[in-house]
Amino acid sequence: MTAAENICYTLINVSLDSEPPNEISLKIDLEKGDVKTKTDALKKVIIMILNGEKLPGLLMTIIRFVLPLQDHTIKKLLLVFWEIVPKTTPDGKLLQEMILVCDAYRKDLQHPNEFIRGSTLRFLCKLKEPELLEPLMPAIRACLEHRHSYVRRNAVLAIYTIYRNFENLIPDAPELIHDFLVNEKDASCKRNAFMMLIHADQDRALDYLSTCIDQVHTFGDILQLVIVELIYKVCHANPTERARFIRCIYNLLQSSSPAVKYEAAGTLVTLSSAPTAIKAAAQCYIDLIIKESDNNVKLIVLDRLIDLREHPTHERVLQDLVMDVLRVLSTPDLEVRKKTLHLALDLVSSRNVEELVIVLKKEVIKTNDVSEHEDTDKYRQLLVRTLHSCSVRFPDMAENVIPVLMEFLSDSNEAAAADVLEFVREAIQSFDKLRPIIIEKMLEVFHAIKSVKIYRGALWILGEYCSSKEDIQSVMTEVRRSLGEIPIVESEIKKETGELKIDGDVQVIPTQKLVTEMGTYATQSALSTRPSKKEEDRPPLRGFLLDGDFFVAGALATTLTKIALRYVALQQDKKKQNSFAAEAMLIMASILHLGKSSLPKKSITDDDVDRISLCLKVLSECSPLMNNIFNKECRKSLSQMLSAKLEEEKQTQKKQSEKRNVLVQADDPISFMQLMAKNEMTSKEDQFQLSLLAAMGNTQRKETSDPLTSKLSKVTQLTGFSDPVYAEAYVHVNQYDIVLDVLVVNQTSDTLQNCTLELATLGDLKLVEKPSPLTLAPHDFANIKANVKVASTENGIIFGNIVYDISGAASDRNCVVLSDIHIDIMDYIQPAVCTDAEFRQMWAEFEWENKVTVNTNITDLNEYLQHILKSTNMKCLTPEKALSGYCGFMAANLYARSIFGEDALANVSIEKPVHLGPDAPVTGHIRIRAKSQGMALSLGDKINLSQKKVKA
Repeated sequence: MTAAENICYTLINVSLDSEPPNEISLKIDLEKGDVKTKTDALKKVIIMILNGEKLPGLLMTIIRFVLPLQDHTIKKLLLVFWEIVPKTTPDGKLLQEMILVCDAYRKDLQHPNEFIRGSTLRFLCKLKEPELLEPLMPAIRACLEHRHSYVRRNAVLAIYTIYRNFENLIPDAPELIHDFLVNEKDASCKRNAFMMLIHADQDRALDYLSTCIDQVHTFGDILQLVIVELIYKVCHANPTERARFIRCIYNLLQSSSPAVKYEAAGTLVTLSSAPTAIKAAAQCYIDLIIKESDNNVKLIVLDRLIDLREHPTHERVLQDLVMDVLRVLSTPDLEVRKKTLHLALDLVSSRNVEELVIVLKKEVIKTNDVSEHEDTDKYRQLLVRTLHSCSVRFPDMAENVIPVLMEFLSDSNEAAAADVLEFVREAIQSFDKLRPIIIEKMLEVFHAIKSVKIYRGALWILGEYCSSKEDIQSVMTEVRRSLGEIPIVESEIKKETGELKIDGDVQVIPTQKLVTEMGTYATQSALSTRPSKKEEDRPPLRGFLLDGDFFVAGALATTLTKIALRYVALQQDKKKQNSFAAEAMLIMASILHLGKSSLPKKSITDDDVDRISLCLKVLSECSPLMNNIFNKECRKSLSQMLSAKLEEEKQTQKKQSEKRNVLVQADDPISFMQLMAKNEMTSKEDQFQLSLLAAMGNTQRKETSDPLTSKLSKVTQLTGFSDPVYAEAYVHVNQYDIVLDVLVVNQTSDTLQNCTLELATLGDLKLVEKPSPLTLAPHDFANIKANVKVASTENGIIFGNIVYDISGAASDRNCVVLSDIHIDIMDYIQPAVCTDAEFRQMWAEFEWENKVTVNTNITDLNEYLQHILKSTNMKCLTPEKALSGYCGFMAANLYARSIFGEDALANVSIEKPVHLGPDAPVTGHIRIRAKSQGMALSLGDKINLSQKKVKA
């Protein structure tokens, strides 16, 4: 058995720059040095043994000259030394010298100092030699009655580990500990004793709990946690015991310790699905979220609440607690608020939607009062979206919500205003009776809108839905008010030329006489102009146009055309008809003139010229066909888009509800808990075991194929079969770290000393600790584990070599270079969902772009897209309806998020070259955008590799 395979409980840091000491100098220091010298020498001995050295000659020296010392530091170091030193001969018999050691530890167990007693008892937990433990048993038993709790609680742990490993040494341990537990007063000792009974003799633990079940709420939290664990395990194994202990769990929900409340709530949910139990557990979770200050705790407990909701029978119980859930919104953290709003929205029903809307309206108004902060804007956006979803699901609420939200159209935060606008557009189309209110409110806030994007949307809504003569006139008045004096060019030129004539704006500074270089006199005077306020006083629409944003002019032209055509149909008076149409045409012509002039910062684009010219032509001709297109077909398109969106949302909700609903076939056997055999019941997963595995990073992923083959696919060969040292690594990727389990095989007939695995990393990877050197016997093998920490999502490379010395050889160190281990980015990327607006915003913000040219032998567009989605782990945001059909080309948006919270966007633009025949492969390109360069490049490399692998 090699040094690397020995179990080690203690890790000691080794400084790399220190010179390795030799055995003779250590022997002299241990024999003749003072206490400090002996301490240093003992530390060096421990480090050498940990590194694989044997040092058998020093054993007797340490027993004679170091063991009798009473210094506490030396005693502690000796415990580490006896833990790691080989205690047996090569044939497995105990060394004779260990009898002396055993006697020394018997004396330490009777030492008057409680630290020495307690630390010795802790050391005995790690001993695996029954011959050493047997003489110490009376002394260990005596420690149970020591006056100090530190000694007593370590005595309990020592008895537990000895009973677990060598039951014959102390067969009456459960009885002994039960008697100790009955009389013990210290909380930590009781906890250790009770924990031992749970694992060693569960019946005795239950007997003790039965005697004191009414006093459980008075116990310390460490003991309460162990009691919760026992009740869970007992009821998990034997459901008939539930009624006996469920009252105890209810009482523990009122514990003063948050940890106990959390565990008790989790246990209660697994023990009972009665509405009262679920309600009590959920109430307990909500209280924990509100009272705990740590945001991570809030998020974890919120996840438990969300898991509760996943169960169909629990959902109705939780619906009554929606208002309690909304109390969590008092937390300033955005992520907590986001999860809370999602949960509240999932739980809302017709019974409580009114109360929910009142709370959300108050929260929206509150965001106006607080000082501007980055998260305030995002929170307002979340609230707007939640209110939007409420109004879509419960149309009666829209009437209350819309007037409050319309105020935010003039908000400086464009994202929140855009969400409000989207909501208003959907509401005005879906709810006919709300149109007059929306139009009236829209006209009120129209002049205060600051963002050009919101202005454009508001213009479109007014143009599309104003149906009465009075509303149409009001729209025209608002447009004129927002545009200022027309014709625009002439009025602007007048202002420019008239600026110098305005009194008070110009101030003449007295002339000064100056002497030039040639000795002549020159006069100098200066005109000082005060800053004009005309820039600030410009009407909003005029300001947008002078800034060169003529896209809004295209929207304005469409709006004017729609309302003019509608006005002509409503108004019988020919003169008024012509007057209104002429006014609309004058505004459009004036904008065209402005676009062609040099006044705006950017001149008008050809697209906008075409749009405005078309509108002018439509108004001049007024043909029935164009009237139909402008006033009917536009609204029909919006209606189709909204209905398609609604249909898609319904489909998504249906899929989610189908997942949650457990389908039971008519001929499925009914399972009666009372009649089930114990081995059948073990199929239910132990929650404590699962949470322990999750904490250790060992969560078992569900393998689709045979787990053995999937594990073998992660084994990487690092050296060749003919190399003196063969190595291969199993790469296990946890969330934030990678564990390399390297098998090293000595293929020579020599003993390899100081065999060291040296690793280095490329990319955002960091080696946590350097693997220890080891000694390999001829044809021996060993496993070396190395941890690599991952900091961000990008492809990483681990490379290195194995260096070793051959015993007896005078040559330099030998080296075997290892193959590179490539870490795949796909282990960190997960499909995610975002809205179109968020996608566009991120697309504009992200600075790293990687353009990948499509180079594949796949001939079908849809097949290629599916292949890219599968190989990159991304989600397609483009709806299925938009991708259906066949037209020779395809554009789709893809999105994914890494476990580190990094976003990755991709836009696929592909086409099928028809002129090359039906078997021609797909062509085009994929543009990837990400915040970090590594993410964009790694994703591009992955696409390049995967698209070539597929065979036609």
